[in-house]
Amino acid sequence: MKLVYRNENNILVNHAKNLLENAGIEVLLKNEYVSTGSHPHFVFLELWIVNDLDEDKALGELSSLQSNEASEEWLCPDCGESNDASFEICWNCKHERNAQGE
Repeated sequence: MKLVYRNENNILVNHAKNLLENAGIEVLLKNEYVSTGSHPHFVFLELWIVNDLDEDKALGELSSLQSNEASEEWLCPDCGESNDASFEICWNCKHERNAQGE
């Protein structure tokens, strides 16, 4: 088994899990039921691949997710609201982000 993704955001990790499962890669979540209130240190949710031979395929599938995380915020062309890079739809007016990231 190999760790391929770790994040504090449960939604992002589960999105990554769905991407890999849809690509036919068997995965395992770790720390899913760990409560940070019971631990002195923050524990991230981790996504592991079961078969080491799937590592390159998994990293390829996750590359778009990780590049989106590193992106900057975008402004909605409809209402002008600032949106996080991970949003594909404006949180304020529901306008879709265009291909140029505006």
